[in-house]
Amino acid sequence: MSSSRRQLVLNVNVLDVGIAPGAWTLDDVHAHSFVDLDHFTAVARIAERGTLDAFFLADGPGFWENPRVKPTRALEPSVILAAVATATENLGLIGTASTTFNDPRDLAERFLSLDYLSGGRVGWNVVTTYSPTAAANFGFDQIPDRDYRYRRAEAFVGVVTALWESARSGVPVSHHSEFFDVDGVLRAPASEQGQPPLVQAGGSPAGRELAGRTAHGVFSAELTLDSARRHYKHVKDVARAAGRNPDDVKILPGLITVIGSTEAEAVARHEQLREHVPARFGWDRLSLTLGVPLADLDLDRPIPQSLLDGPPDPATFSGSLGFRESVVGLARERNLTVAQLLRELNGGGGHRAVIGTPEQVADTIEAWFRAEAADGFNLMPDAFPSGLDTFVDEVVPLLRKRGLFRHEYAETTLRDRFAVPLPEYGAAQSA
Repeated sequence: MSSSRRQLVLNVNVLDVGIAPGAWTLDDVHAHSFVDLDHFTAVARIAERGTLDAFFLADGPGFWENPRVKPTRALEPSVILAAVATATENLGLIGTASTTFNDPRDLAERFLSLDYLSGGRVGWNVVTTYSPTAAANFGFDQIPDRDYRYRRAEAFVGVVTALWESARSGVPVSHHSEFFDVDGVLRAPASEQGQPPLVQAGGSPAGRELAGRTAHGVFSAELTLDSARRHYKHVKDVARAAGRNPDDVKILPGLITVIGSTEAEAVARHEQLREHVPARFGWDRLSLTLGVPLADLDLDRPIPQSLLDGPPDPATFSGSLGFRESVVGLARERNLTVAQLLRELNGGGGHRAVIGTPEQVADTIEAWFRAEAADGFNLMPDAFPSGLDTFVDEVVPLLRKRGLFRHEYAETTLRDRFAVPLPEYGAAQSA
């Protein structure tokens, strides 16, 4: 498909009160916003006003951040999405759920019920979970190894999609694999879109293979245009090799936005949001991302060469390979000191940040889209609601003028909006 006929996909990744660790200090955010349904429904209405594709909720069954520094994910995604569904008419609803710490039949019925009640607006973001905290919550001494998690994920997705297909066809599922034995059908009926589309978030080699074979949207972490183009091509090639149309897989990197009427104003806003965040916060996060002790990261020196030379030891590194690859690639490309790298990351792990005017944000989106580095983005505003309000009011009109984004909703289901066809009957059974 030529770039002139493609249309951007723009989801908003609703990370509590914003991706910026200091977002909670702004005047339009109150202390309990991250556990207030009115906060989430207000953000969803702004997103729908901007004709964004979907409201995206990340999740993990354990603390992701230090709650003494910033609000952290506290409410189960499908509960929030149920409230958002009643507050909106067109906005897609994408929730994250782990294949490592869920039951496939329970997840299939929970998501399909919400999909049916919302008129076919739901998507599932498939993750395998690498958090030791999450493992402990489920009685594991340590997180299962990556190979195990991805084998289970493949079987898990096969069970879920087969059950969703059974709701369409009425044909009972008979799935028997290394991890699951399932016979039966779901109680919930199929929605208008037939099956919720799948989004996948995982940048490891196994994650990219799974995404190319099964996903309709890929939430990736990219810091540079060149690395994003390589990732884009690789996942599309995997899809093609699996007999899929590569256009059916939308690559959606995370994009952090800090917007001001001038670049200086945006920088000032960014600095304001950093004032209340301990310096140790980003340092700790970088240590976790790279899988090395803090003592190995000298602020005044570049990342140790041993980290730049190759992938980590899979026997000792259980973190996100996608985030690590993104961060290491940036450090290598620009020869940054640890302190410089921390400033570049802007509290967002391995996601690109644009700190500037609406035109600069629109320019970045257009450049990555036209260079086939992205089919769209999972937007990560610095703070809610103000950061998203500004994006909708100032950036969306620019994208519309450039012929890149819709003026109004034309499709009623998330699958139609992503422009991906339903699988043929029987395809999910063999997954």
